[in-house]
Amino acid sequence: MILVADSGSSSSDWMLNLPDSKPLFFKTKGLNPFFVSEKEIEKALKDVPEIIPYSPEVTEVYFFGAGSITPDRREIVSNALTALFPNAFISVESDLLGAAYATCKNQKGLVATLGTGSDISFYDGENLMPSHHGIGYILGDEGSGAWFGKKLITYYLYGKMPKDLEKVFGERYKLTKEVVIKNVYQKERPNSYLASFVPFLSEYRAHPFIDKLLTEGFDEFVRTNIMTYPNYWEYNCNFVGRVAYTFDLHIRQVCQMHGVKVGNILASPIYELFDYVIERETTNNYSF
Repeated sequence: MILVADSGSSSSDWMLNLPDSKPLFFKTKGLNPFFVSEKEIEKALKDVPEIIPYSPEVTEVYFFGAGSITPDRREIVSNALTALFPNAFISVESDLLGAAYATCKNQKGLVATLGTGSDISFYDGENLMPSHHGIGYILGDEGSGAWFGKKLITYYLYGKMPKDLEKVFGERYKLTKEVVIKNVYQKERPNSYLASFVPFLSEYRAHPFIDKLLTEGFDEFVRTNIMTYPNYWEYNCNFVGRVAYTFDLHIRQVCQMHGVKVGNILASPIYELFDYVIERETTNNYSF
């Protein structure tokens, strides 16, 4: 049995191929090893009763996750998965590589993730090139849920939000400076907290203030990330993530303005990624 996972900072999607029935799909919280420990990853999976009976039978696990970008972070995830799936081969790679497999298959192109965080790289049809982006919600993550949440909260606390929007926002979230500081600087997963304001942006996207904020955020992402690649206009740029999917019209408008060709835009790559991995591994097994 092969288990495939696509994990962001806020949530993770999993699919397990079953011999005589449709694949088993389940979700867990985000398992970014920069924010969760080995024990927390184990617990998140143990809290999913559907997977427990199949644990000894899983032979391969392919995990693609945010934060799984260095050997030490990948080891955190790998150790947790090994404890749960003792008979399985474990592979841990970045969510960006998973996005490339899902959107590009074997074609060259740019691949961007726009969810809680953001990142981008060039995929040559086989390998993902090293990325200079994806430096986190404090230093970067332009156009991400955390980036937009930070902007929205800042405008509100500084009193720079239009009065009609300020009233609705204030009544819904009841934010104070103390509440924000506690969630951002003292509690776990501050990036997910900041990204939790994306539904408000979605609901009021037609408001001129929000429309302008979204356009400026994606414009900064395009300028800071996409346009740093030589000949970026020659390739499709594919997007994966809830933010990309939710605000696809804004992204398309900004990309068109800068001559960026938009390819696929997926909310989650798990289905396409699962199909890619299963086909690849089945083909490899038959080739021996």
